[in-house]
Amino acid sequence: MSEFMTPPNHVNFKAKKLFGEMGKILDGAIAYIDVNGGGPTELHTHAHSHLFIVTQGEAKIQLDTEEVIVKKDESFLVDGQVPHAVWNHSEEETVMIGISVK
Repeated sequence: MSEFMTPPNHVNFKAKKLFGEMGKILDGAIAYIDVNGGGPTELHTHAHSHLFIVTQGEAKIQLDTEEVIVKKDESFLVDGQVPHAVWNHSEEETVMIGISVK
């Protein structure tokens, strides 16, 4: 979405905007995904969307027939009505924050 920057009047501080306004937040969670881990094992859909933010490692998001790789310090919004699943895509544990939005 953007690169790291130092805001005005800050020292030794780097920030990166991960997302802007996108609706009503329903809930948020943090996930620790082991190597070769993820799920669900079959693609699924639901009424709400997911904003995924990777804080460590790398995630592979399967969207119907497309794959999206989300790296550390990146985010991706998954439309809940598109069949999807999320998997670890690195040789280390992947840590990801998931925010459900309407």
